[in-house]
Amino acid sequence: MQLSGLATALRTFWRRMFDLQHMQLWARLLLRPFSFVSFDMSYFSINRHWSDQFLPEIKSIIGSHILQTAPDSMDHLQATDLLMLDAKDMRIAARVRRHGYADRYPHQFTIRAKLPTGAETELSKIVNGHGDWMFYGHACPGGQRITSWWLLDLRAFRAALIRHRTTGANLHMGDKRNADGTCFKWFDIRSFPPEPPLVVAQKLVTS
Repeated sequence: MQLSGLATALRTFWRRMFDLQHMQLWARLLLRPFSFVSFDMSYFSINRHWSDQFLPEIKSIIGSHILQTAPDSMDHLQATDLLMLDAKDMRIAARVRRHGYADRYPHQFTIRAKLPTGAETELSKIVNGHGDWMFYGHACPGGQRITSWWLLDLRAFRAALIRHRTTGANLHMGDKRNADGTCFKWFDIRSFPPEPPLVVAQKLVTS
C-alpha cells in the first residue's frame, strides 16, 4: 500500500511538472538570470558601437603625447624620426561620454564599478593593476567628434586611492546608479594630489 501510494504521488508530481502552466513557470525561473546577461550585452553592444567611432580621433590625440621628435644623431645615423615615450606595451583605456555631461560635471570622470551580471568591471581591473593611461573625453553636440578630454595616468590614480585609504587623503568621490542596474564611481579630478600628477594632458572646452 505504501509503494502504491508513493507511485501515485510521483505520477501526480510529474504530471504537474509537465503541465503547460508549470512549464511556463519553470522556464521563467530558469531563464531569469540570463535576462540580465542579454540586456547587459545588448546595452554594451550599443554603447561600444557608438564609442568605437571615436577611436581614430583618440589614437591621433594620444599619439601626439606618446611620440617625440628623435635627436638629430638618431635621424642621421639610425633613420629614426620619432621616438616612443615609455610606451612599450602601454595599455590605454578609453571612455567617451555623450554631449551635456561636460557642462553638468566639468571636473568629474567616471569609471564603471558594478554590472547587473556580476562581471568584473573597469574599476576592478584598474585597481588590480591593469591599464597605464585612460583617455576620458566628451562628445560634441552632434556626437561626431570629441571636444573636451583628459589623458589620465592610471598609476597616479592607483597611488591616490592607496593614500586615500591609508593616510586619509581626502579624495572627493561618490556612486551613481543607472536604471539598468549599472553602477559607476565618480571622482572629482580637483581632489587628487599634485604628485604624482594624475593629468598627463588635457583639452577643456566650456560652452
